[in-house]
Amino acid sequence: MSKPIRIRVSRAFDPPAIELLEKRWPETRGINRELEIYVESIIKEVRERGDKALIEFTNKFDGVELTSSQLRVTEKEVKDAYGKVDESQISAIEFAKSRLEIFEKELLGRINFEVKDVGIEIYSRTSPIRSVGCYVPGGEAAYPSTVIMTVTPAKVAGVSRIVVSSPPKKGGEVNPLTLVAADLCGADEIYRVGGIQAIAALAYGTETIKPVEKIVGPGNRYIVAAKALVSIDVPIDLPAGPSEIAILADESADPRIVALDMISQAEHDSDAIPILVTTSRNLAERVVDELEGIVNSAPRREIVSESLFRKGLVVVCQDIEEAISFINEFASEHLEVMMEDSIDIADKIKSAGLLLLGRYTPVSASDYCLGTNHVLPTGGFVHVFSGLSVLNFVKRVNTVQCSKKSLLRIKDNVKVLAEAEGLFNHALAVEERFRVE
Repeated sequence: MSKPIRIRVSRAFDPPAIELLEKRWPETRGINRELEIYVESIIKEVRERGDKALIEFTNKFDGVELTSSQLRVTEKEVKDAYGKVDESQISAIEFAKSRLEIFEKELLGRINFEVKDVGIEIYSRTSPIRSVGCYVPGGEAAYPSTVIMTVTPAKVAGVSRIVVSSPPKKGGEVNPLTLVAADLCGADEIYRVGGIQAIAALAYGTETIKPVEKIVGPGNRYIVAAKALVSIDVPIDLPAGPSEIAILADESADPRIVALDMISQAEHDSDAIPILVTTSRNLAERVVDELEGIVNSAPRREIVSESLFRKGLVVVCQDIEEAISFINEFASEHLEVMMEDSIDIADKIKSAGLLLLGRYTPVSASDYCLGTNHVLPTGGFVHVFSGLSVLNFVKRVNTVQCSKKSLLRIKDNVKVLAEAEGLFNHALAVEERFRVE
């Protein structure tokens, strides 16, 4: 490996580990001003010039010349896409979708409930939002799993209009796996538009693309910035940027498995963050040896090597308390715990987008088929955000019915609080119900 990961042997909260924390929320706030200006300029162009701007930016960034009529993927293209993928791939998409559906349906069912207390009945029910835009990274790469993770919970929630937008390949077509996944998961519209311009189109609409009421999906720093900027007008899901993995491990962990799991996330792109936090100096050194031995012959080794060199980190802590403290402060998108007492350790983790316990729960499996969603907050936003789920596609509506006897029982407290706030008509509106009888 030309750029080996460097081991850090200092305490978790001394340099250089502390430098990593300082680059994450809440220490880092706001968007880089230069990036913000650039992203704003593209959003402005799309808002003002609609389809023409989309066509120009698609040509500029993707090298694809389109007309307005070609922005939307046709039903024939979707049908033809099935002939370009393997049956095994279709089966895998259907399996991953079914696994996620089980969890999302269970979650949705559990947030509908009733509370009855001495004549006051409260019914909490959910109602789907009307439309959503699902951004799916693409181009020459294919991410059908992102389609599954964004479209499926929207469908389970009952969203009536689900839009997928993904950048085209050099030939102008959207990756067939993306199209098949979108069709199988129930997307209603698919557009061959990517990047900042896609987020702008979903938010504000063009002649061809009708705006949506919410935008979800992961992406690079440009997508994250674009979503943040349009969120003034259109709700978004969460800050989901470059992938992260933190592995909390002790001497019992297999160093090769640890190294492979770090590499599995490093291969996303050079901005991915793979870190190991351990109380074992021996494990740390063995993992670094494994990384150096594996990466040179690994698929996508240039990306992996760059990610490990730029963002990779091994933190050796003096005890498990310090390790847990660092992990909670780091607030990783994915957290694997490979320790003899993983379950007990898990109870002490307060900030993790997805917690994966033991040797046989790798993050790569959770990316596809474990049944949990892989669209998760990054950059430290795990402190305040949860991962994408059916909850992102519904709003909760509470219905209350109060009996005469119960209103009489609480009216004096209503009067005290209303008058304390100077809202005397609030109190009168309650009292009058009993004076007219």
